[in-house]
Amino acid sequence: MLKSGHRIVCSSLKEYEKVYDDFEAHRVGTVRLQPGNWFFTTPFINYADQVYDFKLKPSDVVVVTYPKCGTTWTQEIVWTILKNRNLDNPKASIPINARCPFIEFDFLMNHHGLPIFEPGQEIYDGFHSMYPDRNPDDGIFLQLAELAEDPRVIKSHLPLSLLPPSLLDTSKVLYIARNPRDVTISYHHHSRLIRNHNYTGNLDSFVDHMINDRLMFSPYWEHIKEGWNKRNHPNMLFCFYEDMKADPKKEIDRIAKFINVDLTETQLDNIVSFTSFDAMKNRTEVVSWKKDASTETYFNNEVFQNDGGFFRKGQVNDWKSKLSEEQIQKLEEWSKKNCEDFDDDFKYKKM
Repeated sequence: MLKSGHRIVCSSLKEYEKVYDDFEAHRVGTVRLQPGNWFFTTPFINYADQVYDFKLKPSDVVVVTYPKCGTTWTQEIVWTILKNRNLDNPKASIPINARCPFIEFDFLMNHHGLPIFEPGQEIYDGFHSMYPDRNPDDGIFLQLAELAEDPRVIKSHLPLSLLPPSLLDTSKVLYIARNPRDVTISYHHHSRLIRNHNYTGNLDSFVDHMINDRLMFSPYWEHIKEGWNKRNHPNMLFCFYEDMKADPKKEIDRIAKFINVDLTETQLDNIVSFTSFDAMKNRTEVVSWKKDASTETYFNNEVFQNDGGFFRKGQVNDWKSKLSEEQIQKLEEWSKKNCEDFDDDFKYKKM
């Protein structure tokens, strides 16, 4: 039993075989956490209680999403509003997950075919040199989140029920939701690109994994529902990815007001430009995504070269050119069934 009250249940043999066949990096084993039916690889168990016990501060801003819902974009928006509103902070060139730690990332690096953080690795040695009095084996990214400079911006893909119970009463939370059909396409690319998933199956199988909640951090709909049900909490801002794409200036202004920052018109316009998809793609991928030994460890460079990198398209309705009619029907039936309990103003209830 985890401190969150969730029971750990091993995946059935049939379910595990389906995951084993398609996700090379998930062959460490998979579990379900009940209630919620949350799906994880077994290394998550080693960090679940530490994340749940994480000490939050009133100045923290926590970005929570199901994977591929605009997380990185929102992290950059929040960090820029808080710490770089005049676009003059030299730390802006530091990778986003170092500036805004991904609190549960340690478990994702503990996978078949990937090295666990250990001496001799850049991340391990870098952390040890920065914090010689800290033990990297206690969770590098957990400690990076703890030690981040105030106000801290923290990222998580965990559902609210697995995050610290004091979260909403202590810190500001941005929850971002995205159309599940676009999430499916983006998550499929991500799972092929990133070696801590190492997905080798086809898109049809991936759709099957999506609707049967066999993707990391699933179930998608339960994850969204937990955020949606808390949307009226004064410390919660629930955003739709599609609204952010349609009018980024309006949504960025809304985010700034939510985290109690007053921006001038010039600052707002500059942040819109600085955090645009093309600007972020150029800053990140031109510099960081070079084919060398270090990137080969974590990324499938063949997928990157042929189909795009971490910043692929960032579009709305890209699913229309990717999904077959049969796949669309499966996702629509799945969505309709799961949206019955949502209020009528929920954007994806009528798709």
